[in-house]
Order: sequence, then structure tokens, then C-alpha cells
Amino acid sequence: MSYPWPEAGTPLEQVATPMPVIDEDRMAANIARVQAYCDQHGKAFRPHIKTHKIAAVARQQVDAGAVGINCQKVTEAEVFADAGFDDILITYNILGSAKLSRLKALNARIARLAVVADSEVTVAGLASTFEAGRPLTVLVECDTGARRCGVQTPEAAVALAEQIASVAGLRFGGIMTYPAVGGAAEVEAFLARTMMLLSQKGIDCPVRSSGGSPDLFAAHLVPSATEHRAGTYVYNDRSMVRAGHCTADDLAMHVLATVVSRPAADRAVLDCGSKALTSDLLGFTDYGAIDGFEGARIVSLSEEHAVVDLSECTKPFPQIGTMVKVVPNHTCVVTNLFDRMVFHRNGRVTRVENVDARGAVW
Repeated sequence: MSYPWPEAGTPLEQVATPMPVIDEDRMAANIARVQAYCDQHGKAFRPHIKTHKIAAVARQQVDAGAVGINCQKVTEAEVFADAGFDDILITYNILGSAKLSRLKALNARIARLAVVADSEVTVAGLASTFEAGRPLTVLVECDTGARRCGVQTPEAAVALAEQIASVAGLRFGGIMTYPAVGGAAEVEAFLARTMMLLSQKGIDCPVRSSGGSPDLFAAHLVPSATEHRAGTYVYNDRSMVRAGHCTADDLAMHVLATVVSRPAADRAVLDCGSKALTSDLLGFTDYGAIDGFEGARIVSLSEEHAVVDLSECTKPFPQIGTMVKVVPNHTCVVTNLFDRMVFHRNGRVTRVENVDARGAVW
């Protein structure tokens, strides 16, 4: 049985919950603000589509001036290639014959595809897959302080760049990093030294890609970077407000939920459990904020229920059957929990978009 998705003009109060709802004007303002900042500082901007996974939203970002898109997995990139995007960077080590064969097919059908690597093992797999007639562009991923993936020193980056450049089926495209928050100085030092060492070897380094939404407006503090990548900014979330990246007025995504129980004076239950809200805490002690109800804390999630502690709520909380808006801790994960997103303006539905790359996680 198909769900009767709301038509344009439907009041949000008539949308079935739980449902992520996206404010059109706030999203458009977020896109414009970030693009203007990057343009002002001479940085190419490459939005990370894992936040929304929606081709129509990515098109808005590219139309605003983005140079291309950033995907995290091969299947994600395939979805966006099918939608007509032809400049894609996949920021992930791609390993295994199944993924490599799909990557090769993807490289054959779009104009500009690039991936990253941080080990000889990853490069060897790519080298055994790609040929000189249709080479693959590879960036070396560098750990500049976030302690996730990446080579640990500029010298190691150069060594891996030399390995890539020596393979007929690969093309060294530059360096890439996902830095720690507040780590601009460390990023600049790492990139600058790597560029110097590459220059001494006669190796061109056309792209120096840095990233992250929390430090997006500090991108100008890394002059060696040619482009910046960010995803969460398009919707923003509770963690971005805490980081000072935005204010509550910049939050484009809320999870619309309904109060389904008031079993005690100090407790309410919403219909947005772990299948609707991310379980990511991101340093918070609860699972999301409830718009307009300071002190109400979502203290636990089961699959279909969110339990709200009202003991410190500063105003009377809604009764059973009332809708509320939840600000998720981490918007990107919420996206992957739903097949569709409802967009709205001034409290009325404007469109419903398929989450095109929902579940595209390998």
C-alpha cells in the first residue's frame, strides 16, 4: 500500500509523523551564504551530499556555484551520476573487487571522477583495475589532526603520490584532508610542507582539498587549500548550533513528531524513536532538542518511542495528539532513515523529494 504523500499547499499539521521537514527558505539561505563565503575567499566549494542524498538539493548547490559534489561511497556516487552529475569526488578508501569493478564502470561514464587513498594497499587495488586509456584521478588523504584516515606525515604523502604517479592507469590529483575542528594552523602547515616536497620532486599538486562544516567559515585560514568540502551546513543541526556555525534561525531540518503519551506529569513520549532520530549523541546527553520547549530532554530512544523528561521544562508541554518539532543532534544520519523528505515554506508543503541515495552505503 502506497503512502498518500502530501501535496503542495498541505499544512504541516496534516503531515503524518514522524517526518523530517525541510524549510525551503532556510536551506536556500544556507546554500547562498556558504557559496558567497567561498567565492569571497577564492575557494572552490564542493558540497558533501551525504547530508541530504537528494539530487534536487545537490542541483541547487551546483546551480549556486559549487564546482561539483563530494560523495562518500561508490553506490552514492552512482546514484548522483545517474542524476546527471559529472564531477564527483569520493572521499573514501575503496577496496575489494566488487567495489573496484563498479568504480571502473563509473569512471567510464562521467567526465570527472576522483577518489582518495592513504595506503599502498589501496593504491595497488586501484592500479590493478584502471588502465592508461581511461585513468582514474587519485588524491592522497592526509591526517592533519582528526586522527581518522590519512597518511601521517608530508613525507608519507609524497611517497604515496609518487606511487600513484608511477602507474599508467592512475593520475595523481592532489591531496585531501578532513581536519580536526580548530585545526587550521595544523592543516596549513601539513599542506604547505607537502606541496614544497612535491614541488622538489617535480610533481604537480593541483587540488588541495580541506573539509568540514564546523570549521567552514575558517576555510580562509588555510590559504594552501584550493577547495573546501562541507555537508551538514545545508540543513544544519543541533551540533552546528553548539559549534557556533549557525543559529537556531539557520536550522532547515526538523523532525516533525507527535506526542503519543503523557504517562506521568514529568514524562512525555513522542513517536520518533531510533528509526526516526539518530542515536548519535555527539557529546550531548540527550537525543535532540524540542523546538520551543527549553529544558525538555529526550532521554531515551527505543525503535518507535522517544521518551522526554519534562522535569526541567520551562513551560507547559503539549498534550497527547499535539505535534512538536525536534532538532536532531546529527542531521546526516536522519536523512538515511527516510525514503522521502517533506519540504515546506511558511508552514505549508512545497514538495516531497525522494531520498535518492538512501541506503547507498558501500
